[in-house]
Amino acid sequence: MSNKLEIIKKCEYCGKRFVAQRTTTRYCSHTCNSKAYKEDKRKKKVVAINYAVMQEIERISERFEEIRDKEFLSVVETAFLLSIERTTVYRYLHRGQLKGIRMDGKTFIRRSDIDAMFDNAQEYQSKAKPSTEAKPLTEFYTVAEIKEKFNIKESWLYKITRENNIPKTLIRGKSYFSKKHIDKYFEKKGFNENQNIDEWYTVADIMKKYDLSLNAIYSFVSENQIPKKKDGRMVLYSKYDFDVAKGYEKPRELEYYSVEEALEKYNLTRDALYHYIKYHNIPKIKDGRYIKISKPELDKLFNPEIIQ
Repeated sequence: MSNKLEIIKKCEYCGKRFVAQRTTTRYCSHTCNSKAYKEDKRKKKVVAINYAVMQEIERISERFEEIRDKEFLSVVETAFLLSIERTTVYRYLHRGQLKGIRMDGKTFIRRSDIDAMFDNAQEYQSKAKPSTEAKPLTEFYTVAEIKEKFNIKESWLYKITRENNIPKTLIRGKSYFSKKHIDKYFEKKGFNENQNIDEWYTVADIMKKYDLSLNAIYSFVSENQIPKKKDGRMVLYSKYDFDVAKGYEKPRELEYYSVEEALEKYNLTRDALYHYIKYHNIPKIKDGRYIKISKPELDKLFNPEIIQ
């Protein structure tokens, strides 16, 4: 006959009664033990955060008490009072929005001048631009027109229009897609009409000739905006433009601007020119150390009336 007594305890987490193996056991299961541990950690974290917040509040209160009645403030004290950085205070001083005086390497600001900065402030104006109403779409492609112009399959067309949310409409049961959005998508992807390009590389041709990996090819054509087109499932790249970008072919005369020529002709800054090149997908090539920009495309952008 066993003399072992059963130890009946109440779980400190879920409240259920259970038979404990030891008198020190606090929980009925490993699950309750784990949950109780996590809850205890959360409570300690909350207490620590509350303690830190209270300390910060006390520090701010003490700091404010120190400067509350001061007539002249330092830059650091002014920044604290306005809840801004010191650099912002110096910016206000340089702009003349806030008055101050500098003596022996220290800057002093009158409390009354801080109040005056708000008293004489101009009416606040939001920088938000007024919303403009979207213009209705008036030009559309048929499915056949897109397939013929960009040489793609119908299944691929529906895939890209679905993934890129290209607007479409139904007229007498036929699908029509926004001309503006379709052209913009294919221009971005580099699939232009390429009417003046006769020779093309396949990816295999480039890998064989230049000993490049697939990732290197994709990176190079993207960086140099090499014209490309789709032939069924195969993507082809302009042979001439690829060879020029690689330095194996010289660019045709009178077809490209140097950066300096483009800046001078259209009175642009360098940043503005590069913005137009990127935003409007203007083709460019590398000629040694220099960048050259497609002359017809840049002329078409700034002088559309002279391009037939």
